[in-house]
Amino acid sequence: MWKREVQLAKGVFVIVHGAGEYHVRYNWVVDQLNKLNFHVIIGDLPGQGTTEGPRGHVDRFQQYIEVVSGWLKEAKKYQLPVYLLAHSMGGLISIHTLMALTKNDLPNVVVLSSPCLGLKNDPPFYKRTLSHVLDVISPGFRFPSGLEPGSGTRDEWMRKRDLGDNKLIKHVSVRWYKELVRAMNKAHEQKASFPDIPLLVTQAGNDLIVKKEMAKSWFDGLNITNKYYKEWPNLYHEVLNEPEKAEVLAHLIGFISIQDIGKRE
Repeated sequence: MWKREVQLAKGVFVIVHGAGEYHVRYNWVVDQLNKLNFHVIIGDLPGQGTTEGPRGHVDRFQQYIEVVSGWLKEAKKYQLPVYLLAHSMGGLISIHTLMALTKNDLPNVVVLSSPCLGLKNDPPFYKRTLSHVLDVISPGFRFPSGLEPGSGTRDEWMRKRDLGDNKLIKHVSVRWYKELVRAMNKAHEQKASFPDIPLLVTQAGNDLIVKKEMAKSWFDGLNITNKYYKEWPNLYHEVLNEPEKAEVLAHLIGFISIQDIGKRE
């Protein structure tokens, strides 16, 4: 976990990255948030980036939840408004984390970026069948993630950066896949347990990685007071790494600012 602090901060952002990536891919976002006078807490999820242990693997999805809960608790120590910004699998992890936290531990606002609530391209039937067997006899067995290079963003600089980064996960374990599927199903089944806090879902319109229709279905089924869904036409999965990222971030900050103004009134 890293802390990027500023003087006279008006709030704290906790950033949760997606599958296969890690904290360095959010450097631009962190810099912009610092310039806007927000502290930022960011880390690498288990099995990703700079963390120790098997790459692309977790024994239980709960491991992710425990890590993100710790980041939120650390953010609360500043005694400032806390904003949770989570992308893709990080969004799925955050949904489960929020459903597990007590009211006092919740952030003030949640922003989910292209949350992973359904996969665009499910593995073929034979692979899904085989995964049931391997999950029992060899849960650490790894297979290619199946993501095409460049499918996350249209930004050429980011694409070139990623090609030379050996910390990006290209293979995932059978157990990781099974835990991901269970977590996606559970998020839909238990959406009534999602807490009543302001929520923005900022979704890629041309998402090649997650099924945007599943994110919208989950969002529509939430019975909470303050929620907003924004779809960005033509943008790829990583809306905050796209050429239009400044516009996406400005919209995100605008949503948060409105919540803050409403609280003061």
